[in-house]
Amino acid sequence: MDLSNLKHLRFFGLRLTSLLSKTFFLIAIAFIFRTLLLPKSFEFGGIKLHEQGLSGMKSGNLRMKFLEVPQIVWGLNNQKIAFARACLTARLLNRTLLMPSLSASLFYKEIDQLEPISFDKVFQFEKFNSLCKGFVQLGRYSDLHNQSDIIVVQKGSGRRWTVKRDLDQLKELNKNTVDEPETVRIVGKNPFLWHDHWPVKDYAKVFKCLVLVDEISKESDKVVAKIRELGSGSNTVSSNDRVPYIAVHMRIEKDWMIHCKKREQRSNVSDICSSKDEITTRVSKIPGLKTPMVVYVAVADALLEDGSILDGWSQGLQPVEKKKLGVVEIYKKHPYLIQSAIDYEVCLRADVFVGNSYSTFSSLLVLERTVRSGGCGTSDHVRSYAYNLKGEHGGPRPWMTSLSDSSLEAISYGSNNISC
Repeated sequence: MDLSNLKHLRFFGLRLTSLLSKTFFLIAIAFIFRTLLLPKSFEFGGIKLHEQGLSGMKSGNLRMKFLEVPQIVWGLNNQKIAFARACLTARLLNRTLLMPSLSASLFYKEIDQLEPISFDKVFQFEKFNSLCKGFVQLGRYSDLHNQSDIIVVQKGSGRRWTVKRDLDQLKELNKNTVDEPETVRIVGKNPFLWHDHWPVKDYAKVFKCLVLVDEISKESDKVVAKIRELGSGSNTVSSNDRVPYIAVHMRIEKDWMIHCKKREQRSNVSDICSSKDEITTRVSKIPGLKTPMVVYVAVADALLEDGSILDGWSQGLQPVEKKKLGVVEIYKKHPYLIQSAIDYEVCLRADVFVGNSYSTFSSLLVLERTVRSGGCGTSDHVRSYAYNLKGEHGGPRPWMTSLSDSSLEAISYGSNNISC
C-alpha cells in the first residue's frame, strides 16, 4: 500500500487527515488481517484458549466461572466418586471446580466431627490439571475475582428428587444469562449422594488424573518393597525379576458385616457377604496360581473383630497384614484417609487382586486395573477376581469392569454382574 495516498483516505465514512487517524487505520487493517489469517485462538491470562473446548469458560465471556461443592465425606473411594461427580457436574455447567475439601477422618453421621483435609494434600493439583486438560479443571479460591458474586443452589434429596429432576436442574443452571454469577455454590446433601448422569468412561478419565502426592506414594513404595522382599525369600528369582504377590481386600470387619447382611435382605440375594473361610478357600483355587506366594491382606484393623485372619490359608500361600509385615508405624502416623490411600496403591500394584464386588474400594480398584490392562480381555499381569462370587472349580469369579456402561451405579453400589 502506498502510504503517500493516505492523505484523503476515508474509514467507515470518516475522512482520515491527521497522522493519528492514519495510524489508527493501519492498526485496524493489521488486526483484520491477523484475525482472518491466524487460527481462532487468543490469549487470556497467559493461557492459550480456543473457541472450542474451553474449560471453565463460557464462549464469548472471558471471565472464569466456578462451581463450589460441600466438603466431601465418607470413605476414600466414596470420596473419589463424589469428587469425580463434582468434576463432571462442573464440566456439564462449563465451569471450573473449586478445589474441594476432603475428609481425613471417617464419620458417617457426625458431620461436625469430620476432619477436613485439602485435596492437594492427597492428590497432586497441578498434575490433575495437566492430565485432565481439556476435559475438566480445578481452580483455587484465590482465582476468584468477586467472592460475593455467588448463586446458591440447593440440591434436592429423597424419593421425590428423581434423576430427571436433578438433570433438569443442571440444565437450567447451564442456560446462558447476561448476569451469570461467577460462582455456583451447591448446598445440601454431599456430592456422593447426587444422582448419576455420566458413563463409566467419563469417571475413568477423572480417576486417571488422580495421582497421589509424593509423600503418600513413597509410603506405598515402602509397603510394596516389604512384601516383595518377603516373597523373594521363598522364590527363586533373579535380581531383575519382580517378585509377584496377591492382594486380598478382605471385607469381614464389623461395619461391613452389618451393611452386607442388610443389603442381602433388601436385595434378596445371598452372595454379598463372605466369611473368612470362604475367602481363603476360593483364593487358593485361583487357576494358574504359582506358589509359594505372599498374600497381602488389606483390612481395616480398627474395625476388625476377628484376630485370626492369617489362619487357615492353603499351603504355599503366605498371608501377611500390616503387623506381621512390620509396617504398622507407616500407617499409624497418618489419618484414616491416607491409610486407605496407601492400601489402595498397594492393592493396585499387586499381580493378582481379589476383592468383593459390592465394595466400593474393590470396585474402583478393578476399574483402574481394567483401564491399565487396556480394557476387556485377559492379562496375566493385572488379573482381578471377586471372592464373593463363585467361579469355575470353586475359585473366585474373574472380574473386569465394562467401560461401556452408561452409569457408574454398579460400581458405586456393587453388583454380581462383573464381566465385560
